[in-house]
Amino acid sequence: MKAVLSLVLALCMLALATQAQQERRYLQRAEDTFRLVWDKYRVHEHGLFAEYYPNSYKPDLTYFQEGGQKAKEVSFLWPMSGVFSSVNVLMELEPATYKSYLDSMVIAVEQYLDKTRTPYGYQAYPSKFETVDRYYDDNGLVGIDYIDAYAITADLTYLSKAKDVMTFIESGWTDDFGGGVSWLEGVRDQKPACSNGKATVLALKIYQASGEDKYLQYAMKSYNWMLATLRDDTLNIIWNALLTPNKTTSQVQEHAYTYNTGTMIQSAVRLYKITSNVKYLEDARALAEGSYKYYFGYTAEGVPHVNDIPWFTLVLFRGYHELYEIDQNPKYVNAIIERADWAWQHARDEEGLPFADWTGRKDEIKKPKWLLDTSCMAELYGRIALIKKIDAINNKLQ
Repeated sequence: MKAVLSLVLALCMLALATQAQQERRYLQRAEDTFRLVWDKYRVHEHGLFAEYYPNSYKPDLTYFQEGGQKAKEVSFLWPMSGVFSSVNVLMELEPATYKSYLDSMVIAVEQYLDKTRTPYGYQAYPSKFETVDRYYDDNGLVGIDYIDAYAITADLTYLSKAKDVMTFIESGWTDDFGGGVSWLEGVRDQKPACSNGKATVLALKIYQASGEDKYLQYAMKSYNWMLATLRDDTLNIIWNALLTPNKTTSQVQEHAYTYNTGTMIQSAVRLYKITSNVKYLEDARALAEGSYKYYFGYTAEGVPHVNDIPWFTLVLFRGYHELYEIDQNPKYVNAIIERADWAWQHARDEEGLPFADWTGRKDEIKKPKWLLDTSCMAELYGRIALIKKIDAINNKLQ
């Protein structure tokens, strides 16, 4: 019996050592990637970031309501927010090291704040350069970054800023077609999952931080609208948008992106934590399984791949991460970890910058690298390190 107990103890100690080793490995990857972001993309004169490395590359950008936009002197808000998110995750792992970076990111994001229109909101390009459009999904990202920073630091300024963002997003809610907010302020041709999913996550995080019921009520009505309007009940994924070309006609846009399902998994898990209603946990599990079946596969050569761009997949990982903390089923997080591991080995250029295609099948050695593709990998590897860290702690407690 003593020999058996000794063997079990030895195996447990080995498992703990392995998990600690894995945490260090993924943390190192996160820090190495983040250092590339800071060193190669940061535009020091403004404390902002370039859209691409090298910054001389100024392609057409396709993620706006209207075409004709090119990369400019500094990044638009969406890619820049990816840096903020990666700093928050690194703050969870190494707070003493990354507090100054968090301070820098607050200075950076505040340059996008527009106070010429009410309610105040963050516009797509720094307001000191020009006045441009304000997108509800961009603001959702800023709000989530601020509420995550509050959760780490307990700085009430960050909670206040997250609430201000929520005020801006709520101003875009309309009851036509059952509810929801549009994509772009003042334009009501669609109600997309990106705006509404991020708003739902943000409202839930603010409720959990503040206990103010109005945020829970907003989150629940937004969540219910999303499920009723954009969920595919057969595939268990979330479609991209409800197109609303006029006041009486609507059509679901059946384009599937990983991040839209990811925000709903996050929302479902948090609603389960708040209400203890198992329905929400069932929703999260169904969406996780549906997205797993829909997006993940292998090439004929056995290379693991995912049918979406890196940052979208990262947002899905956020949902998988939060579900894993509840049910400890590693199936979904491991699917993305496998692909992130492959990308580290097979899809980086000579300077260590990641490819947009994680399989490495495309030759992207000399191709300019997008800020969001790089910053999201710092967050992803950081989140994997967090998982390994918590796993080790849980095993010690057992």
